[in-house]
Amino acid sequence: MFQRKAALALFVSLFSVAAYADDSKLGTRKHPLKLVMVPSTDSTKIISSMKPVAQCLEKETSLTFDISVPNSYIVAIEGMGSKKVDIAFLPTFGYLLAHERYGAEALLKASRNGETTYRAAILARTDRNIKSISDLNGKKIAYVDPASTSGYILPKKMFMDAKVKPGQEVFQGKHDAVVTAVYQGQVDAGAVFYNKPVDGKIKDAREKVKTQFPDIEEKVKIVTLTDDIPNDPIVIRKEVTTANKEKIAKAFQSCVAKMPDAFRGINNSDAFATVKDSDYDGVRKTVKLLGINIGSELDKKK
Repeated sequence: MFQRKAALALFVSLFSVAAYADDSKLGTRKHPLKLVMVPSTDSTKIISSMKPVAQCLEKETSLTFDISVPNSYIVAIEGMGSKKVDIAFLPTFGYLLAHERYGAEALLKASRNGETTYRAAILARTDRNIKSISDLNGKKIAYVDPASTSGYILPKKMFMDAKVKPGQEVFQGKHDAVVTAVYQGQVDAGAVFYNKPVDGKIKDAREKVKTQFPDIEEKVKIVTLTDDIPNDPIVIRKEVTTANKEKIAKAFQSCVAKMPDAFRGINNSDAFATVKDSDYDGVRKTVKLLGINIGSELDKKK
């Protein structure tokens, strides 16, 4: 109960504070830098990881941070536009939206087990006669969300390239829900994120349901993988001073090395790598080919 109240208090604190116009004064006690962490896992887990991270960032930069967890990345992006959010952990598509609408910049990108990219996977039950992408013609496919890079955008492009036309398409909202739908036979196949195994243990979306379904690896297989996708970035509001951007980037890299477990609890990263906006051009191209208007997506979701 305390954790839930803390989460609400943090959220209310962040979005009830008026935007501060003088960016040169950001980071003071009176005008802290507002850092939001959009939940990719359980919000209570993120909250428990935030305090030591904030303390480390403040020690490394001599700046003050106000950390919070909004209920969606759209809230975080809109906060950047109104100067109520200065820094955010965003998914790849969320970054494209923030950059397109408000000029937000990628500060660093996540690294996980030495990898700065991931892929999308198409899953199917092992007892279904689905051996390749061409076998998905006319089948029922589960996706995560229309704004999910690995859970929709890249797989949809792959289907288009292969001239595969699913018979029915549904959205499940979460990666673990897609895996569950495949496991339970509610759909023929599903699109989810994929990371390489580590020490023989799976690190793709199936891992999220392994406790619930211990035989998930035997029952659900990977049919095919997409090309590489750059990992999700830490995003910073463009008006933050260059000096502060440099200090904050160095601090994140230093703090993640000192407390990787805390960052794993936030976005499952164990390091941060340098990043350029052009790293995401491939995803942008795919989005446009699918007819998704990045600039209008925020308006649809308000």
